[in-house]
Amino acid sequence: MHRLISLQLLLVAALLSMEWLQPPLLHAQSAALPENVDGVEVFTPEDFARFTPRTALDMVQQIPGFTISEADERRGLGQATENVLLNGKRISGKTNDAITALGRIPAGNVTRIELLEGATLDIPGLSGQVVNVISANTGGVSGQFAWQPEFRARGVSPRLTAGEASISGDLDKVAYTVSIENDAFRNGNDGPEQVFNAAGELLDLRTEQVRSSGENPVFSIALDYSADNGAIANLDLAYGEFNFDRSELSLQSGPGQADRIRDFRNSEDEWNFEGSGDYEFALGRGRLKLIGFQRFEHSPTLNFLRTEFSDGSAATGSRFERVADEGESIFRTEYNWKTAAGSDWQLATEGAFNFLDIEAELQNLDDNGVFQPVQLSGATSRVEELRGEIAATYATTLSDQWSAQSSLGAEYSEISQSGATGQTRAFVRPKGFAALTWRPDEDTNVTLRAERAVGQLNFFDFVASVNVDLANQNVSNPDLVPQQSWLGELVVTQNFAAYGSASMRLFGELISDITDQIPIGQDGEAPGNIDSATRYGLTLNATLLLDPLGWQGARLDIDLQLEDSSVDDPLSGLARPISDNLIRELEAEFRHDIPATQWAYGATYSEGREARVVRLNEIRRFVATPGDIGVFVEHKDVFGLTINAALRNLAGTEERFVRTAFVERNDGPVAFREQRVRTFGTIVSLSIRGTF
Repeated sequence: MHRLISLQLLLVAALLSMEWLQPPLLHAQSAALPENVDGVEVFTPEDFARFTPRTALDMVQQIPGFTISEADERRGLGQATENVLLNGKRISGKTNDAITALGRIPAGNVTRIELLEGATLDIPGLSGQVVNVISANTGGVSGQFAWQPEFRARGVSPRLTAGEASISGDLDKVAYTVSIENDAFRNGNDGPEQVFNAAGELLDLRTEQVRSSGENPVFSIALDYSADNGAIANLDLAYGEFNFDRSELSLQSGPGQADRIRDFRNSEDEWNFEGSGDYEFALGRGRLKLIGFQRFEHSPTLNFLRTEFSDGSAATGSRFERVADEGESIFRTEYNWKTAAGSDWQLATEGAFNFLDIEAELQNLDDNGVFQPVQLSGATSRVEELRGEIAATYATTLSDQWSAQSSLGAEYSEISQSGATGQTRAFVRPKGFAALTWRPDEDTNVTLRAERAVGQLNFFDFVASVNVDLANQNVSNPDLVPQQSWLGELVVTQNFAAYGSASMRLFGELISDITDQIPIGQDGEAPGNIDSATRYGLTLNATLLLDPLGWQGARLDIDLQLEDSSVDDPLSGLARPISDNLIRELEAEFRHDIPATQWAYGATYSEGREARVVRLNEIRRFVATPGDIGVFVEHKDVFGLTINAALRNLAGTEERFVRTAFVERNDGPVAFREQRVRTFGTIVSLSIRGTF
C-alpha cells in the first residue's frame, strides 16, 4: 500500500512544477450553477410545498421523470456514478449513498434543487440527468425523525423497531449531522412443496413455514468544514450492526418413507465500521482534493440443518460456520482545473488495499447425534488485492448545443490468496470513456457514451463454501480475474413542460471474463470466468402530470427496466441468459394530492423477473406473481406529523420456486424436481414522520 501512496504523492508533487500552476482563476473554485445558466432546471422549495416534504429526499423523489440511481459495486472510489450531488459535490463514501445522505438533510435547509445534464459538469463519470441539491444550515439546530412499523399476516411478528432520526446544526464554520437509523425487517411465508422423480412420480410432500427477522442499526456522524480561503473538508463516520435470523420448518412425508421434521436455520451477527474524509483546496489554477476511505466488517455466520424421523431412525444434519473479516483502505487524489478556453481537466490517482480473511468449518451429524468435523479444502483462506489507478479526464463545450467529455486511464491490480492452491497474480487493465451530449433545445437532451470498464471481484468467490440447505457447495477457485467490458449507451431526456418528463436509456455491453458458474476438476464447481457474454436493454423513467388534463394534483410515475443477456454455457456450449440476471423490473405509482387539503392517496404496483440460476448440478428459478399491488392514504399535518398508511399485496402474490437437481451435471440425468408455492398475505405499514 505504501508504494501506491508514494506514487500518488510523487504525481501530486509533479503538478507543482508545471508552468500552468499559476494563481487560481476566478472560476476554478467549485460552485453550484446559477439559476440563469442555460440547460439547468431549477426547483425551489415552493415547488414541493404540496407534498409537505420533511427531508431533501422527499423533494428529490417528487422531481418529474427523475430516479435516484443506486451506487455501483465499484472497485475503490473511482469516478462519480450516483446521479446526486450535494452543493455541487459528489458523495465520496460508499455505504453512505445518495438516498441515505438526502434523508438526513431537513427540507427547511434546502435552498434549491437543480436538474441538469451530468456530461456538462466538471465531475468526471457523470452523464444523463443529475440533481444538485443546494442546502445550507439555517443557523440553528434542526432535525427529523421517522417511525415505520409494519404488520404482516401469516403469524409474522410485527416490525416495530424500524425508523430513523437525525440532528443537524452549525458550530462556527463546521456543519454537523448526527443520525441513527434501523432498517429492520420481519418476513414470513408458508405453503406446500412437492418433490418428483425424473418420471414425474411424487416422492415427497412437504408443508413449510419460513420466518426471518433482522435488525440493521447504523449510527453516523457527518462533519463539513468551510474555511475563509475556500478550502472544504468533510468527514463521515459510521458504525453499524446487522443481526439476522431465519428459520424454515418443514413437515415431510412421502411414499415408503417415515414422516420427518426438517429444521433449517441460518443467522449472521455482523458489525462494521466505515470512515471517509476529503479535503479540497485551491492549488495554482485549479483545486486539489484528497480523499481517504477505510472500511472494516466482521461477519460470523451459521447455517444449521437437522432432520428427525418419526420411526426412531438416527437424525441427520449439517452445520457450516464461517467467520469473515473484510476491509478496504483507499487513498485518492483529484486535481481539477480550467483552461483559458473554459475546458475542464482532471488528473486522478487512486491506491487501494482490500482483503478478505475467512475461517470456516463444516460438520455432519453422526449416528450418535454428535456433529463431527468434515474436511473442506479451501474454506479457510485469505485473499488480498493491491490496486492502483491513474486517469485523466477532459470536458469541454463545443457549441451552444454540443458538449463532450472523455477519460483515459489504466489500472494495476495484484491479487494473492493464501493456502495450498493460493497464488499471486498481477494485471494491468486500460479503462476510460467518451461521452457526447447534444441539446437541440431547452427541453431535449441526448447523450451518447462509450466506456471501457473493469469489474469488481467478489472475494468470497475465491473461497470454498457449503449451502447445507440446498446440499451443494463451491470449491476454491484461485484463478478468478476481474471481468472487463465495453459499454455503450444512449440516453434521451425529454421535458414535456406541464405534462411531465421522461428519460430513456438504451444500453449494450460486451463482456469478457464474466463471472459465472464453471466446472472445477472432475466433479467440483465454483464461480469462475467465461470468455465472453453480452447484455443489453433499456430503462425508462417517466412522470405524467395530470393537471393539464383537469385532474389537479394527480401524477403517474413509471420506472421500467428491461434486459436480455447471453453467455455460452460451459457444459453444453449453448447460449443461455447470464445466471440470475435481471429480465425486467417495473415500478409504478399513482398519487393524488387533493388541492386545498392536507390529504393525498394513491396506488402502487411492482413486479420483476430474473433469469434462472444455473449451477452445474442444478437449475432453479424464483418467481413472485402476479406482482405487488398496494394502496395508500396520507395526511400531511396530524399534530405536525406526516402519517402515511398503506396496504400491500392486495392481489395475493405467490412466491413460486422450481428446482431441478441432476445426478451429476445439468446436461445429464435428472435426480429430482422440487416445486413450491408460498403465500405471505396482506401487509399493513405505517410511516410517521416529523421535524423539530
